[in-house]
Amino acid sequence: MCGILGTMPAISTESFTEVLQLLAHRGPDSFGVWQAPEQLLTIGHRRLAILDLSAKGHQPMETERYVITFNGEIYNFLEIRKELLAKGYRFLSDTDTEVIIAAFHQWGEHCLLRFNGMWAFAIWDKVESRLFLSRDRFGVKPLYYTFANNRFAFASEMKALIPFLPELRVADNFDYLKSHLFDYEATEHCLIAGIKRFPAGHYAYLKLTERTLHPIRYWDTMQHLVQVPKRYEEQVEQFKDIFTDACRIRMRADVPIGTALSGGLDSSAIAGTIAWIARNEKNFIAQRLSSDWQHVFVATFPGTFLDERYYAQKVAEHLAIPATYIQVSAGRSLEEMNEYLYLFEELYLTSPLPMMETYKAIRQHGITVSIDGHGADELMSGYGHIILALMDCALNLKNFCNIIDAINGFNDIESEQIDKQPQTWWSALRFILSQIRHSPSSSLKQLFAKEKPHEGKLGRFNSELYKIFHQTILPTLLRNYDRYSMANGIEIRMPFMDYRVVAYSFSLPWHSKVRNGYTKAIIRDAMQGRIPEEVRMRKSKIGFNTPVVDWMRGAWRESLLDTVHSTDFNHSNLISPAQVREKILNIVQNPKAKFTDGEQAWTALMPYLWEKAVIKRRYPSVERQIA
Repeated sequence: MCGILGTMPAISTESFTEVLQLLAHRGPDSFGVWQAPEQLLTIGHRRLAILDLSAKGHQPMETERYVITFNGEIYNFLEIRKELLAKGYRFLSDTDTEVIIAAFHQWGEHCLLRFNGMWAFAIWDKVESRLFLSRDRFGVKPLYYTFANNRFAFASEMKALIPFLPELRVADNFDYLKSHLFDYEATEHCLIAGIKRFPAGHYAYLKLTERTLHPIRYWDTMQHLVQVPKRYEEQVEQFKDIFTDACRIRMRADVPIGTALSGGLDSSAIAGTIAWIARNEKNFIAQRLSSDWQHVFVATFPGTFLDERYYAQKVAEHLAIPATYIQVSAGRSLEEMNEYLYLFEELYLTSPLPMMETYKAIRQHGITVSIDGHGADELMSGYGHIILALMDCALNLKNFCNIIDAINGFNDIESEQIDKQPQTWWSALRFILSQIRHSPSSSLKQLFAKEKPHEGKLGRFNSELYKIFHQTILPTLLRNYDRYSMANGIEIRMPFMDYRVVAYSFSLPWHSKVRNGYTKAIIRDAMQGRIPEEVRMRKSKIGFNTPVVDWMRGAWRESLLDTVHSTDFNHSNLISPAQVREKILNIVQNPKAKFTDGEQAWTALMPYLWEKAVIKRRYPSVERQIA
């Protein structure tokens, strides 16, 4: 897990190294720069050492024909390495990086379908004088690029491409992007003009003389659906086997590993399965599994509705794993967040502070790999999309009641905060109506809308999950957690993002996910015996978030008031100052303001804070190399 940078044609190694330092947080252990003869290319790497901690794992890594700079992990590298050894390949290191080079030499771009992992990498072919770029199936690892001043450059984060731009300005469609926060991450559109996002599940070749990139898709989940057993009990066993192996190969590391535990179903399933593997796996050394895995970290927000210590502690005690509780505070002022927003470099509807502080604390405890539960909500309906299953239940009364029971038990963040009354059929109807009012994407209008692509195969419910997994919610969250973790030199691994888990999950019928009044049914049933029953059958859901109203009224109050009355704020072109000020004052002065009010106020304010942190920052320039 690292930071990568490259440019064609080359620039001086001195200037390149200065720009590469903008990614130092992604790879604090070492760095390297490689330049092709005749100034064709310069590529660089910031390393976070996870596998083969010796100098043999240094990047960029060079062989007789290829040079690679790689960010990510190929979890099944041992199995691929064994296959390549049988074909006569020899290896000098114990890294997955060297396996990528050999696999590319053997199979070309077809090697990508053999990889189980997360990645963004560039391979320079010295014979063909050609660059190969690739990004993993679902975009877990980021990759950006630009064509500016007759030069191509790529990087793990936008900030490392800014020095190559002739000018730094916001995108022409910035107003649209800031009002559609979940709609742009799966596209090429970026907040900064001149920078594009390389698409997930694609690869591309590029020569020095070319001035356009033509990514080619190698992965489409719809082309990889599998046949699942008809009996639900068999589905549970198959899912458990696949998920367990997904966790097992993500334990491969030469450093200590841990888990960010919330006390919800998804992160508890990860912790419980890792513990099960550790107590049943016989070949830890041969499988390169980290033996130092007994670490769980819990973010706590004492005195707020976001605090989940109770459930997380239940899991830790059940697994007999010591837990570290991280008390997240707002800090003393809003100004302290400037560096966080620079590292985050995107817009979002909540502050990055709690997540970044959590991973910072994990790093301070000597852990550099965290195996987390991201992806399960989008695969199995952890949000309020249950209503769409009504369209798939074929007016079957039993199925209809099952769905309504699941809706009954669904507690979103607001109900966890203010509504603790027993759930009833009336509350289910109230929930449905709230979905129609607040979330057009999951409204009743969709129940009667014209069939959309994939719905013939997937049904209305799974089709909506497919959309939020591939196009809206999950791509945005993957980007966010890459920034939260890599800002602190932490690698997040996600078993639910294993392509086998994804393909299997989208091959399941809706009633394997919504069953007996529960969402995520197949995960719950697969985890029987691995996690406490109180957590396994828990219906309430609290996302990892910011207690934004508490903080706006408390630690941030004075700096917020100073900010919204400042000259700089009133002259910002990225916001409507008067409207944003009104939203902020409503939170600060209104004791009845709700979480959603605070979230909306933060969303409205963030473009201004982002402008200060990102756009108005000074960056090194490579202009003298371009002139």
